[in-house]
Amino acid sequence: MNALMMRVWLILSHKSFLWLLLFVNILGTVYGYDWYKWQLIITEPKYWVFVPDSPTASLFFCFAIIGWLINRNFKLMEALALITLVKYGLWAVVMNILTLLETGSIGWVGWMLVISHFAMAFQAVLYIPFYQFSIGHIILAAIWTLHNDVIDYVFGQMPIYGDLMKYMDQIGYFTFWLSLFCIFIAYFVWKRVTITPS
Repeated sequence: MNALMMRVWLILSHKSFLWLLLFVNILGTVYGYDWYKWQLIITEPKYWVFVPDSPTASLFFCFAIIGWLINRNFKLMEALALITLVKYGLWAVVMNILTLLETGSIGWVGWMLVISHFAMAFQAVLYIPFYQFSIGHIILAAIWTLHNDVIDYVFGQMPIYGDLMKYMDQIGYFTFWLSLFCIFIAYFVWKRVTITPS
């Protein structure tokens, strides 16, 4: 099993695979921003940067991958990518499952969103061995993440799920704790890297 895992990791960490991963994430990021185009049209420009949450998360990961490809670590991008990819990946999965429970169907587009957003979260965790961010980068990423929650649920700029809008208070509460959970993941990753054998 260890030999198999080593072979898998050699493939995942190879630059050829990282180029493929970058290409897939760029496509997903562009598609994601296009997906939010209709909501951006009805949004005040000062909130634009806070509306397309998932594509911005994958954009952070694109910058992290570029760093790895040139043998550098863009540490703030890594911290932002880990926290936001896990957060918005899991968030979208939960929202689509809730929509399924509320309406009885989400169609093929809904299932596509479930699979693609779960993959977002999974890739962020899969590449934990590559991250080299510090506690300072985690703090900055946490500020961004929690500030985004305030913009979404205090100023009303959250992603619009028509069938779930009546549950926005509960969803905002869930999202806050999901943000903290993802921030703690980054903290434990940092602790694992900084702990040295006694």
